[in-house]
Amino acid sequence: MAAGWLLLAVGLLFGGGTALLIAWWLASRQRRTTAEVEARLGARFAELANGALRDNSDLFLRLARESFAREQAGAQSMLREREAALLHLVEPISKALEKTEQQLAGIERERRDAFTSLRTQIEQLTLGQSALQRETRNLVGALRRPEVRGRWGELTLRRVVEVAGMSEHCDFSEQASVTGADGTLRPDLVVRMPEGRDLVVDAKTPLDAYLDAIEAPSDEARAAALVRHAQQLEARVRELASKAYWSQFKKSPEFAVLFLPGDQFLSAALAERPELLENAMRQGIVIATPSTLIALFKAVAYGWRQAVVAEHAARILDLGQDLHKRLGTFAGHLERAGQRLGGAVEAYNNAIGSLEKQVLPQARKFTELGAVSGEQLPSIEPVDRLVRNVTLHPDDQPPAGPPATP
Repeated sequence: MAAGWLLLAVGLLFGGGTALLIAWWLASRQRRTTAEVEARLGARFAELANGALRDNSDLFLRLARESFAREQAGAQSMLREREAALLHLVEPISKALEKTEQQLAGIERERRDAFTSLRTQIEQLTLGQSALQRETRNLVGALRRPEVRGRWGELTLRRVVEVAGMSEHCDFSEQASVTGADGTLRPDLVVRMPEGRDLVVDAKTPLDAYLDAIEAPSDEARAAALVRHAQQLEARVRELASKAYWSQFKKSPEFAVLFLPGDQFLSAALAERPELLENAMRQGIVIATPSTLIALFKAVAYGWRQAVVAEHAARILDLGQDLHKRLGTFAGHLERAGQRLGGAVEAYNNAIGSLEKQVLPQARKFTELGAVSGEQLPSIEPVDRLVRNVTLHPDDQPPAGPPATP
């Protein structure tokens, strides 16, 4: 404002271009002065600001350090508390982990032991399987011999009879010989049935084709061998039917039993010939395996028990009739004894009445007259209990004639 008035005054004094030059010089100087003042003021303000900043920074840092120290102490205390709480929480987990680790170690030991035992058992099983295969081959080789197969069938049949308990309830005979029109026949087993009947059982072992089926290298060869097996079994049925054992044993039922020593032999044949059992029944042959033959023998044993029961019932009937007859005779004797006892009681009572009325009154007078000292004669009471009459049913009357001795 002052510079403006100064320029105006100069302009008025000098006028023209000189006035303008002077005004320009004065304005330039004024600007330099203003700049210097502003620079000094800026430097001063900067120095003051820096000083204030340094002072504020020192104060801020000191306050920050104090606050940080307090916060750090609180944080450390809180951290220790949280560490303690965390340890308290983690301790059961640590113990559980230790226990789990111990259990896992035990499981690992058991697994190793079990693996070792399992490996040993597998080795033993492998050895046993190898031995079983060798024995199976030996058995198959032995069963290809007809005499061995026949003996095996007979032993299996004998074992079935023993398992069925036949020895306790009925008699049986092995290799019983019977002579007929076709010569001497010798069935493997003849079972004695109630009422004197005989059940003929013959063991057959047609195993050639069955063993070929087991050892067949292909399905086609196996199927062909099983067909031959069914045909061989049908041939054995016809062979046994031709012997007609029921005509040789007079009381035998009109059928005979063909025994196979294994259920698998019959099931394999039935798979190829489902009508095999029906055709065999038409020829009077019942095909049986160990399971079905045991059931048949159990039925025979039950028949023996029923026969024994019937025999005992007949004997009990005879004994009951005889006892009834003897009881009738004894009742007759008892009735006559009662009648005689009743007459004896009546005679006794009459004698007592006569004694009381005719004899004792006179005898008591001796005591009253002093002829006899002592107590009075006692009174004798009559017997008032009569003998019970025996009531006999008309069917219970003893036989006429002299009394029988029981």
